[in-house]
Amino acid sequence: MTDPIVASGRIDRFRAAFGKSPPLLWSFLYFFCLLCGYYVLRPVREAMAASSDIEVVFPPALIASFASRGVALGEFTLQFIFTAVFVIMLLLQPVYGWLVSRFPRRVFLPVIYGFFIATLLLFYAMFDSGIAGRGLAFILWITVFNLFAVAVFWSFMADIYDNAEARAYYGYIGAAGTIGAFLGPVLTRTLVEQVGIANMMLVSAALFSVCVVCIVRLRRHAMAREAQRGQTSGEKPMGGEVLAGLKLVLKEPLLRWLAVMVVLGVGVGTLLYNEQNRIARTAFATAEERAAFFATLDLAVNSLTLVLQLLVTRMLMSRFGIAPALLVPGAAIILGFSILAASPLPMMVAIVQVFTRASEFSLAKPARETIYTRVGREWRYKAGAAIDTVIYRGGDLTFVWVHKFLSAFGSQVVFGVGLLIACGMTIGALGVLREAKKLPEERGS
Repeated sequence: MTDPIVASGRIDRFRAAFGKSPPLLWSFLYFFCLLCGYYVLRPVREAMAASSDIEVVFPPALIASFASRGVALGEFTLQFIFTAVFVIMLLLQPVYGWLVSRFPRRVFLPVIYGFFIATLLLFYAMFDSGIAGRGLAFILWITVFNLFAVAVFWSFMADIYDNAEARAYYGYIGAAGTIGAFLGPVLTRTLVEQVGIANMMLVSAALFSVCVVCIVRLRRHAMAREAQRGQTSGEKPMGGEVLAGLKLVLKEPLLRWLAVMVVLGVGVGTLLYNEQNRIARTAFATAEERAAFFATLDLAVNSLTLVLQLLVTRMLMSRFGIAPALLVPGAAIILGFSILAASPLPMMVAIVQVFTRASEFSLAKPARETIYTRVGREWRYKAGAAIDTVIYRGGDLTFVWVHKFLSAFGSQVVFGVGLLIACGMTIGALGVLREAKKLPEERGS
């Protein structure tokens, strides 16, 4: 049982943090609305992806095209989706690189979120009218949105907070996102069967609009911090090459290790995700039932994540740096996959999924993001975004096909290979820690 005095001390530290750092409240609200808006829609995406009715997901012409070649598209739903997402990421990466190179922060941040809000209104019309193929379009859109919007958020935070502040506050900011991620599935679970999927798009669009307000307010704090530290202003275009992000990843050892860690972490998650979808496809008959199941799973993930962020993340990172936050998730995943390789029961798959995602969100992700407070803007906005989008989805694409091959040999083989991947991810974390020691404590420009 938690000591009341200890709990009171934690609450006091939480309140004091808001008093010390005025931008923290806006950062808190920003990430809350961003993840709440996303998690309102995430169960809808999962329900579409796990649908046994491929006509809900794919346009009839696409289904017919595959059928004419003797291929049943329904057997390759996830493989097709992950391949399409990777191709879209490849196409969008130079567009994003051009945007952040040629325009200042006050332009490209609102433009990115404004684009996503406008497309959500389009999806409202598509779902309301029941247009064929809406499932595929929505799945592709929300997958791209999640990676770009969250990557941009953390890049912006590194403009506002220095390394010491990041270790002290990123746990709290992450907790704000987790509270939003917790509330999002609650809204979906409560409303989706009453108002329908289409109206959930409007709920999400309203939350993303609040994010734009937060960006405007936080911009002042970013400008003040940059001037105080004598750093390059984000209010000026950063210039450089459109594909500088990918080139930096190839060139810099730290970024390469970060990419290895992310790709192998994606591999672990993809194996679990595919098993989870297989279970949902056979267990639930309708999209609404599947949406409710995924909402419940998200609630479990976000509940555990919130507990870790409020009670563990700040303590670990403030006292011991990023090493425990990067290594503990790897150890937990290795243990989970060892259990699954021995006994791949459906309930155990769900439990390991909860612990895997919670440790990533509460520990590994904030720890990785603190590194970007110690490097220049091209590393933050270009290389960081490249790792979180193209390279991340490249890992998705690779492992979704690996899973397709391994699944023919049974779940124990899938999770046995997953155990090896989890070990590789932990080695990647050690590489990140070794290279991060070579960085200055604070960036100089």
